[in-house]
Amino acid sequence: MVLNAVRGGLGFLTRLPVGGGEAEWDAFRRAPVVFPLVGYVVGGLAALPFLLPLPIPTAAALYLVTLYLVTGVTHADGLADLGDAAVVHGNAERRLSVLKDSQTGVGGLLALGVTLVVLAMGAFGLAGVGWRLGLPTGGFSFTTGRLGLTVGVVIALTAEVSAKTGMATLVCLGTPAHDGLGSALVGENAPSGLLAVAVVCLPVVALAPDTGLLAIVVTLLCGPVVALLVRAWGRNHLGGVSGDLIGATNELARATAIHVGVVTWTLS
Repeated sequence: MVLNAVRGGLGFLTRLPVGGGEAEWDAFRRAPVVFPLVGYVVGGLAALPFLLPLPIPTAAALYLVTLYLVTGVTHADGLADLGDAAVVHGNAERRLSVLKDSQTGVGGLLALGVTLVVLAMGAFGLAGVGWRLGLPTGGFSFTTGRLGLTVGVVIALTAEVSAKTGMATLVCLGTPAHDGLGSALVGENAPSGLLAVAVVCLPVVALAPDTGLLAIVVTLLCGPVVALLVRAWGRNHLGGVSGDLIGATNELARATAIHVGVVTWTLS
């Protein structure tokens, strides 16, 4: 059952060729704990460029390319839809109709464009933090048999787990705005599911002795905080949570968490 849920989560949240079908999807949508588990996979893969001896701009660019090759554009599309709905004047029904519209307007382009720029600047920051954990340089040492992780790798991994935890928070605490993808996830979960989600986040905290507990904790908290803000907006303007809001939470939380993590580590 757990393996089916993980496979379903990877199939839904990434473009990794894991296969899966209706049984895996059903297992995943009832297991919010899978969200941060997938975050470890996505974050680990996307952070690989920060282990390589590359110029800062190249490492940042490769991070973005790897990230969207792994995850696809589904969540980014949700962010664009949210941007369009946010600038619409009217009631919840009018905003919901905009969310379902396949065309992207100025609000969507602005929301997506600004978030991508913020994310790119955050990736620059990740590539620029030169302090290394365990080794003088990042990568694997055949002499010591140890893997040296840069601060950028640790924060990138934590930020992705945080973003997926934000999605899980929205799924567990939200109410469906309408029938559809959002209701298939939100309608099957309860706040009690967040306990397992929190437990799954503990392994990333194990990196805190090297990176700093404060930097890890605040980076992890960004996802749930963003999710609560999106939930409040959805409740006030849409009557609940939709699938687009879940995807938008992922994009907004990741960009926020990266900047918060880099700033906190730099100042601590």
